[in-house]
Amino acid sequence: MTLLQTVRREWLTNIPTEVLSGILVALALIPEAIGFSIVAGVDPKVGLYASFSIACVTAIVGGRPAMISAATASTAVLMITLVKDHGLQYLFAATVLMGLIQIAAGALRLGLLMKFVSRSVMTGFVNALAILIFMAQLPQLTHAGWETYAMVGAGLGIIYLFPFVTTKIPSALVSIIVLTGFTIYSGITLRTVGDMGELPSSLPFFAIPDVPFTLETLKIILPYALAMAAVGLLESLLTASIVDDMTDTGSNKNRECVGQGVANFVTGFLGAMGGCAMIGQSVINVTAGARTRLSTFVAGAFLLFLIVVMGDWVRQIPMAALVAVMIMVSISTFNWSSIANLRSHPLSSTVVMLATVIVVVATRDLSLGVLTGVVLSGVFFAAKVARLLGVSTKRSEDGNDIKYVVTGQVFFASSSSLVDAFDYSDVPARVWIDVSAAHFWDISAIGALDEIVRKLRRHGAVVEVIGLNEASATMVERFGTHHRPTASQPAAH
Repeated sequence: MTLLQTVRREWLTNIPTEVLSGILVALALIPEAIGFSIVAGVDPKVGLYASFSIACVTAIVGGRPAMISAATASTAVLMITLVKDHGLQYLFAATVLMGLIQIAAGALRLGLLMKFVSRSVMTGFVNALAILIFMAQLPQLTHAGWETYAMVGAGLGIIYLFPFVTTKIPSALVSIIVLTGFTIYSGITLRTVGDMGELPSSLPFFAIPDVPFTLETLKIILPYALAMAAVGLLESLLTASIVDDMTDTGSNKNRECVGQGVANFVTGFLGAMGGCAMIGQSVINVTAGARTRLSTFVAGAFLLFLIVVMGDWVRQIPMAALVAVMIMVSISTFNWSSIANLRSHPLSSTVVMLATVIVVVATRDLSLGVLTGVVLSGVFFAAKVARLLGVSTKRSEDGNDIKYVVTGQVFFASSSSLVDAFDYSDVPARVWIDVSAAHFWDISAIGALDEIVRKLRRHGAVVEVIGLNEASATMVERFGTHHRPTASQPAAH
């Protein structure tokens, strides 16, 4: 595919839909960016500038078209202590270093690690995010007047009913415009975007973080940069996989690592905080019909236009309108079929999914929840494979020979079972160990084979190991000891 064809496919397809989707996302980004700035303990403009910068840069260099990246809660919570103890300039320096770490991760092809995240973990991640998105709206609904509930209900009504009129305009965008207009001209008192924090009135500018370029500074920012880079990449790669499923398209995960890194690197020099992909806004974008990079770029560029040029109008947008949009996102994000699958899916898969959800919701830490799910998936998989190991015996008529036939996978989880499967109380003169239907994966497996041979030899048996495949034989040759001859015992084969 030529460069021109790639540009047309990734930027110039269905332009009206892409632009409208980007505008909708830009509106939804404003309260989120302000809220995350408050979480991090910084001025709202730090989060708003970050959302503009990260969205625009990832649109160009990221690996997943139509995915939205901006300032996020998962990275904001990691900045609190740094800002409190050392100040804003150290946050900008940490954001630059965060970007460099993510670029290195992409260069090292760490995006391939997504292959180790199981479907159950993905489902748990999605469901947990849907719950968190809904819970994040509750402060706007707590102790609110009937007007707020009425507006949210009206917003949801427009969102779900307007598509019956036309699908060419995102219904969520229509909902925001209609409710904002009604609020302004009716004069009812509602909490608005302007109540969330002061919007900036000027463009961001390039500036090198005002910190000492010393080893001491590096020691201060490195732990925060590593944590933000890891969490940012994890959420971005998981979100990319979700958008892949929603759009039935693929994406370049290693390029996405680099793209996120470049975006954060640039953002640090613009006086803004680090960020990553946002599942909620990505779902809004894709649900509205977006499929290309144009929607992501429009979201970032129009966000800057909104806050700098149209700030007076944006301040009047009722939060109830945005709450309705985010409730829709929560409903759309949640994997409702996973509830029905609780009874039909294997218990291990269900446990992994539920554990991921519970840990994420309880700790608000996406990385910890996903790590829990991945570890449980690995444990359950290892246990399942270990149970497939089998050992059968064939003894000669005169009782002087016995053949053990090993089948299955031998590794750390099944190595002890292999040792226990042999009889060391009645050992004949000659023992054959046929492993032609088995595979030895690690040094634990080789150690188990060594232990078996040593135990049998102590009872005076001549032991022959036969049928090793090439990979297993290489492992034995490098790490095994039973095949090496001693003064009193010839080598086994």
